[in-house]
Amino acid sequence: MIPMQLSHTTGLRIGLVSYRSNPHCGGQGVYIRHLSHALSDLGHQVEVIAGPPDPLLVNPKVNLTMLDTLDLYNPQDLFRTPRVEELKDPVNLIEWLDICAMGYPEPMTFGMRVKRHMKGRTKNYDIIHDNQSLSYGVLSLSRDLPVTATIHHPMTVDRRLAVNATRSFYKKLKALRWYSFIGMQKRVARRIPSMITVSDSSRTDIAREFKIPASRLKTVPNGIDLDNFFPLDHVKKEPGRLIVTNSADTPLKGLYHLLYALKGALKHRDVFLTVIGAPKKDGGIENLVKTLDLGRHINFTGRVDHQRFVREYAKAQIAVVPSMYEGFGLPVGEAMACRVPVISTTGGALPEVAGDAAKLVPPGDAKALEKAIIELLDDEKQREDLACRGYERVTTEFTWEKCAMRTAQVYREVINDYHGL
Repeated sequence: MIPMQLSHTTGLRIGLVSYRSNPHCGGQGVYIRHLSHALSDLGHQVEVIAGPPDPLLVNPKVNLTMLDTLDLYNPQDLFRTPRVEELKDPVNLIEWLDICAMGYPEPMTFGMRVKRHMKGRTKNYDIIHDNQSLSYGVLSLSRDLPVTATIHHPMTVDRRLAVNATRSFYKKLKALRWYSFIGMQKRVARRIPSMITVSDSSRTDIAREFKIPASRLKTVPNGIDLDNFFPLDHVKKEPGRLIVTNSADTPLKGLYHLLYALKGALKHRDVFLTVIGAPKKDGGIENLVKTLDLGRHINFTGRVDHQRFVREYAKAQIAVVPSMYEGFGLPVGEAMACRVPVISTTGGALPEVAGDAAKLVPPGDAKALEKAIIELLDDEKQREDLACRGYERVTTEFTWEKCAMRTAQVYREVINDYHGL
C-alpha cells in the first residue's frame, strides 16, 4: 500500500544518525544536538542514534540510543588496545585493524553498527537522516525507507590543507591514509538522491569535489544557540583583548596565521589573545607560541562552560575567526550573538554568515589579519557598528527553529519522492 502524501502539518518519525557528536566542540556535534531539539519542538518524533561521546541531549522528548563502539578516540584513553573479547566482534576487528594501519574507520564502522541496530526496526521511522558519516551501512537502509544526509563541507578540503601544510613526504602519506574514508563518502553521496548542506558555498564545493549535481543538495543554514550565546552588557571590555575559539592544531582552523598576526600587531600596540580551548601538547601551535615569544600575550582557557564562555566574549573587544575554510562558521554567529565585532576570513561559507556585519580578510594572510586587528582596535565607532549589525543579523536570520522548519520541508520532499508521490 502506497502511503498518503505527507502534509506540512504531519508529524514525522525521524531517525538522526550521528557517528561522533561531541556537544562541546565541532560543528557536527552542535548541529545534531540543536537540530534534534528544534525538530522535536515542532512536533516531530525524533530519535538520535549516536556513538560516543554522549551528545548530552536536554530535551526530554528526544530519544537517545547510544550504540556500543570501541571509542578509540576518547581523549581519556586515546587509541587504547582493545580486549580480546571485544575483537571477537568483526566490526570491532575491522575498526582496530584500520586504525593500526593509520586509517580513520569510524564513519564506515559506525554505519555497520547502525545497519545491525536497525534490523527489524525500519518501520519505526519515516526517514533516516545521516549526519555526514556517508557510510555504506546507512546507505543500505535506503532499500527499506527514505534516507537523506547532511554534508557540512567536503572533507577533501581538509585533506588538501593537511597535505599541503607539511613538507614531510611521510606526513603527507600519513594524511592521505587517514583521509582514505573520503572515497567511501563520495560513492555514497552519489547514490543519495537528495541531501542537505549548510551553505551555498558548501553546496558548490561538494558538487564539484564529489562530482554530483548541485541540484541534489538543498541549502539549510544552521542556527545559532541564542540561549547560550548572548550579550553581557554589564561586563567591561578589556582594551586590546581579542578572542578566538579555534584552538585546534589543524591547518584548516588558521590559528597559525593569527599567531603571526598577533606578533605583528604587538609592534604597534598592546594586544592580548584569549583562545577558548587548549592546544595539543608539544604540537605545532604550542611550539609556535614559544617560537614567537607570545606566552605573555596569549591565554588558552581549556574547556569552559557556557557561563564563562559568554563572559570571555563580553570582555573581548574583537572576535577573530581565522579559518582557512568553513562549511558554515558557527564561531562567527556565536560572536555576533554576544554582540562582539568580528574579523573573519573569507574561507568557504564564512562571508555568508558574516554578511556586511564583519570585517573580512583573505584566508591564510597574516598581514591582512594584523592590519584588520590594528584598524578595528583603533576605531571604536566601527567596532560598535559591526557589533550591532552582527547581533541583529544573527538573531533574525540564524535561529534553530528556522533551520528545523527548512529541514523538515526537505524531509517531506525526500519522503514523497521515495514513494513516487
